[in-house]
Amino acid sequence: MRRLLLVKTSSLGDVVHNLPVVTDLRNRYPELEIDWAVEEGFAEIPVLHPAVSQVVPVASRRWRRNLATRAAWQEISALRRRLHERGYDVVLDTQGLLKSAWIARMAPGQRFGLDWSSSREPLWPFYDATFHVSWSLHAVERNRQLAAQALGYTPSSEVDYGIVAATLSGGVSAMPDGEYAVLLHATSARAKLWPEHQWVKLADHLLHRGLRAVLPWGNEEEHARSNRIAALLKRATVPPRLSLSEAAGLLRQARAVFGVDTGLTHLAVALSKPTVGIYCATDPAATGLYGSARATNVGGKDRPPPLAAVISAWHHVQRDAQPVHSSA
Repeated sequence: MRRLLLVKTSSLGDVVHNLPVVTDLRNRYPELEIDWAVEEGFAEIPVLHPAVSQVVPVASRRWRRNLATRAAWQEISALRRRLHERGYDVVLDTQGLLKSAWIARMAPGQRFGLDWSSSREPLWPFYDATFHVSWSLHAVERNRQLAAQALGYTPSSEVDYGIVAATLSGGVSAMPDGEYAVLLHATSARAKLWPEHQWVKLADHLLHRGLRAVLPWGNEEEHARSNRIAALLKRATVPPRLSLSEAAGLLRQARAVFGVDTGLTHLAVALSKPTVGIYCATDPAATGLYGSARATNVGGKDRPPPLAAVISAWHHVQRDAQPVHSSA
């Protein structure tokens, strides 16, 4: 096997959860060239792993909105040509959705994916072989188990996201002076939001311990929320809008990260930062922070955590000075 295409297109958290598959593959097949097909908006994430040879941006979201246009079909044809020119021995779809199976089908090579009982859609006609992976596993382990079954190896007990410092941006403009904590308050689903007054209290607690709050944002609504929170604090920083690479650089230099169920919170774990995941509407057992003793989850489905629980969790992860990659 010379070249493999991974297909994991979105969302940001799902893409981060797929990084350990690259590490597993590189450990098992040191000479293997690993390409990754990913939604264009998340293309900055796979390049953080030095074992990814080429990132193949796709635009399935944009194409679906513009299927009646010539431009969309020209881009799709260009993608198909690129995949065939590159040539693959194996195509591994760890997404398990129609949009990813369609992309996998475009590429040459033996195609592997999830069986019907393991995915949300009946995708078996798109693959040469399918495999069962339990829904009870965390998303990281589902990805790893699929790859291991498809390629016939046993993954290690460790979870390694594979990001190295050399692949990260050096930082962003208007960085705060001194040590800081990143507060990832924003998410696309309102049910996942933690109340703004809780963020204010948390930031005030951190400031009294020498950490200024940094409040990133991704759209105008989130920008307004960052500004509202910052306005109620003595010292806080609202940075300019960041690219994913810049956000990774910001997270890398943070003393601590607090975040709701959103992709950047998972990226902080991949960077081995002390991280507290604040869960208000989803079950962290399935998609919570995973793979590091420096990260922990508080709250749960319809159980927003109180401030005291978040602060206690932070003190707990702070005590773990060294990153631990155990999957236990």
